[in-house]
Amino acid sequence: MRRLREAQVPVLLYGPPGTGKTSLIEAAFPDLITVAGDGDTTVGDLIGEYTQDSSGGYEFIYGPLVTAMQEGRALLLDDATLISPKVLAALYPAMDGRRQIQVKAHKGETITAADGFYVIAGHNPGVHGAVLTEALASRFSVQIQVGSDYDLAAALKINRTAVRIARHLAASQQAGDVGWAPQLRELIAFQKIADVLGTEAAFANLVGIAPLEDRDTVAEIVTKAIGRPVTALALGRQL
Repeated sequence: MRRLREAQVPVLLYGPPGTGKTSLIEAAFPDLITVAGDGDTTVGDLIGEYTQDSSGGYEFIYGPLVTAMQEGRALLLDDATLISPKVLAALYPAMDGRRQIQVKAHKGETITAADGFYVIAGHNPGVHGAVLTEALASRFSVQIQVGSDYDLAAALKINRTAVRIARHLAASQQAGDVGWAPQLRELIAFQKIADVLGTEAAFANLVGIAPLEDRDTVAEIVTKAIGRPVTALALGRQL
């Protein structure tokens, strides 16, 4: 990824939430600026907007895109495919040969990217509302699928049975038999819960975080793996 940055080849990482896409990018680029994208992200959130100051006047505060361009930093658009295509269009001139944008809201100012400016995007295909448009995809010459590294989970000393269950569910997900499988994020959380509440509660929570449509299947697989019935984590009898 660092070599791609030097060559100015934009990268899009895609895969389920919790696989470590953001962590990978943060490790690669210490100078990273991150924009957490969603359906409410505006052009102003990227480029900047006028904000009232302490004296009651207004001053223009540059957004993360302008800051990254001026300082030659890496910019991550996390969940980029949740951002409106009209908003993303404001970014595209900075990514092509022009490497410039015009800040219409601030006197039509032209911002030119400094050396080192680089754009990376993250895409979660399974998230509701995430749409990878042709216009966005065409801007990212390299598109890398990121899945959970279950060998890494084992190396992190996460419960072996939990890792085995996750592998099984991932294989079932690829076969189309189930729609959900625990990713690295869920496995790390599993171990933290097990350390605090015990493995029984952690397995019950693993069943409970599965989507409703997959919960019975996940419960059946977990029950078979640990040799005793497991249901979603819940409170006991209330007095």
